[in-house]
Amino acid sequence: MANDPLKLGKDWFEKMGWKPFAFQTEAWNAYLSGKSGLVNAPTGSGKTYSLLMPIVLEFLKNHPTAKSQKASGLQAIWITPIRALSKEIDISANRLVEGLDIHFRIGVRSGDTKLNERAKQRLKPPQLLITTPESLHLLLASKNYADFFKDLKVVVADEWHELMGSKRGVQVELGLSRLKAIAPSLKVWGISATIGNMDEAVEALLGNYYVEDRYKIIRADIRKKVEVEAVMPDSLERMPWAGHLGIHLLSKVIDIVKNSNSTLIFTNTRSFAEIWYQKMLDKAPELSGLIAMHHGSISQELRSWVEDQLHEGKLKAVVCTSSLDLGVDFRPVETVVQVGSPKGVARFLQRAGRSGHQPGAISKIHFVPTHSLELIEAAGLREAIRQNIVEDRFPYVRSFDVLMQYLITLAVSDGFRPEEIFGEIKGTFSFSSVTEEEWSWLISFITTGGDSLQAYNEYRKVVVHDGVYKVENRNIAMRHRLSIGTIVGDASLHIRFVSGKYLGTIEEYFISRLNPGDVFWFAGRNLELVRIKEMEVHVRKTNRKSGAVPSWQGGRMPLSSQMSEMIRYKINEVVEGNLRDEELKFLTPLFDLQRQRSFLPSSKDFLIEYFETTEGYHVLMYPFEGRFVHEGMAALVAYRIAQIQPITFSIAMNDYGFELLSDQPIPIEEAVETDVLGTDNLSRDIQASINSIEMARRKFRDIAAISGLVFKGYPGKPVKDKHLQSSSQLFFNVFNDYEAHNLLLRQAFEEVMDFQLEEARMRKALERIATQKITITNPEKPTPFAFPIMVDRMREKLTTEKLEDRIKKMALNYAE
Repeated sequence: MANDPLKLGKDWFEKMGWKPFAFQTEAWNAYLSGKSGLVNAPTGSGKTYSLLMPIVLEFLKNHPTAKSQKASGLQAIWITPIRALSKEIDISANRLVEGLDIHFRIGVRSGDTKLNERAKQRLKPPQLLITTPESLHLLLASKNYADFFKDLKVVVADEWHELMGSKRGVQVELGLSRLKAIAPSLKVWGISATIGNMDEAVEALLGNYYVEDRYKIIRADIRKKVEVEAVMPDSLERMPWAGHLGIHLLSKVIDIVKNSNSTLIFTNTRSFAEIWYQKMLDKAPELSGLIAMHHGSISQELRSWVEDQLHEGKLKAVVCTSSLDLGVDFRPVETVVQVGSPKGVARFLQRAGRSGHQPGAISKIHFVPTHSLELIEAAGLREAIRQNIVEDRFPYVRSFDVLMQYLITLAVSDGFRPEEIFGEIKGTFSFSSVTEEEWSWLISFITTGGDSLQAYNEYRKVVVHDGVYKVENRNIAMRHRLSIGTIVGDASLHIRFVSGKYLGTIEEYFISRLNPGDVFWFAGRNLELVRIKEMEVHVRKTNRKSGAVPSWQGGRMPLSSQMSEMIRYKINEVVEGNLRDEELKFLTPLFDLQRQRSFLPSSKDFLIEYFETTEGYHVLMYPFEGRFVHEGMAALVAYRIAQIQPITFSIAMNDYGFELLSDQPIPIEEAVETDVLGTDNLSRDIQASINSIEMARRKFRDIAAISGLVFKGYPGKPVKDKHLQSSSQLFFNVFNDYEAHNLLLRQAFEEVMDFQLEEARMRKALERIATQKITITNPEKPTPFAFPIMVDRMREKLTTEKLEDRIKKMALNYAE
């Protein structure tokens, strides 16, 4: 091995019939020279072996006798965001270790790992541990953890772009800050798909390792060829509305499935997956047994079965959500279908990469619009791929709820000294700006409960002995270990057949609307609700149809700013008569009607429509900036108009624009003259226009759970959602009234501005509008752009059946 340290790896590749890519050998060399870094490569290009191989080569160099005797100590941790990916890494690593015939054990530890397996791993660590951010922190919460990690050589964060865009990324950063102190020669590596701000992603991962000559970014020079093919309806409805079209294209999707050996059908929400699965079976019963469903709420046992069947090529199609988005390498998948716009270029590319997963193969993805205007997005996605445009992912910074959780994790295990840990967390990207004053507040809060809670013993969680901060109360320690993590959703209930078989989880707010005897769809089955007992939902199979479809919170994703830009770009092409895309040619009659009734804005124009119907007076504006930005912008414009004339509005929005509806005339010309869309006093007006306190109160609920202020309950006995809500609201009100400097409270307001209202993005949009020519039209009837927004407003109020009838009547009425 001395001559060419890579020879073993190259030989094994050759034995497998492969040839290493240049980026793989570059990663092997960088790793073996002691550097940290990040591998940026497309899905299906062999990025896993770009780091697995040097981990094993380094191990063999340090343990030359590994072929003949059992080796010791944990050498590498591989962090993955989803369980399906852990399985993939496990298979790849075992293939390599068996091929080289060495004693190198691989263990997987996630929420699904059985307790006895975890105990074995603690006593006799594997050489490679594949785990999640949550499980890493659970290990840090166990006694003598430093001993467990002392031989560690590397931590790999897989799909780092995915972790970084959430608080789980902050968990990884904090975990790394501790491991760097325990194992001083630790290397840190990430694997990431392409994102717009790659350098920032590397800095967030490496923290104080982000120093010249200490790290290397390895970019695979492999351009994946992606073909986007839209599934076109037979005829164009000139009055489009959301959610209506997808199912009408069902038979075309079934044809795609039948003409392919294996297909993944991605939907954006779990509810959509349930609907599509049922409708496909209704339409093509011969597919029964050949199609399956996969989403995060289905039990692990069912998900594993689906993954295995896919691996073995026994399934014709799987209807899935983002649960199969990442790095999961199912060789047999030929075809990918995306139902509804994925709202972002990166997500679309990730899903497209599921087909043609071998290096060099073409990835083809069929785009199924849920209403005709979404066809613009298909053209926009193709343009983004052509121009090589992808989104930025913004790392979370100053998430004090995660930091507070982490400090208690350390206090639960062996305790910590604040002066040491302060230096370590200052070395992370997320907390590099924390001041000594803020640090003192945090330490005081976990030991005394801060100004507001010091009278209550249960908030004095941490005690101090000889400068070491520890949790001594066993009950506090147990509750903390059960609460580690940053993924917060609605309280989930377990679904079981009356006979006892476990099916998965469902959110409390959905199931609480059903009565015993009601039928709902779940995991592709018609189920009848028998009873709800504590936190379990007992069901039986039924042949009765017309079930409710579970809806999960967090279903609607906003349009990314890159996608928004592409849509504006494509509409501008239509205005200029440059119709290169089939989708835009197909939509010509819709654009013609928009022109005829109102105006089709080029990139130099900003369109405002003002008209009256039997419902009242409507103002519609079309920034094409995504639902979240429009939510804030609509409230801002409504507030500013109300300064001119006291007037109340109801607000509706979609990804393309927003509507203000009032029962009295709206002074829109005057509003535009007085700069209703200006950026002056923007922050002040946003705060005044939305109920920012109410929004912050909602955000605080998650912050309270993550920081450990509220306890979500024991396994099988969660605290009811409404109790959690009232506890967190109580804390919020107390802090808001008496402790305004509370860092958790300040964080709630900052998260509202940064993530919910996307203030920075709204400001940019308003600056863009300031350079455009504002055109106000007065159409006699709603336009094709206006109609879907008006429908969205009605959707909030009407049941599905009533809505369908009402919309059909409206569409007929307005289409003439």
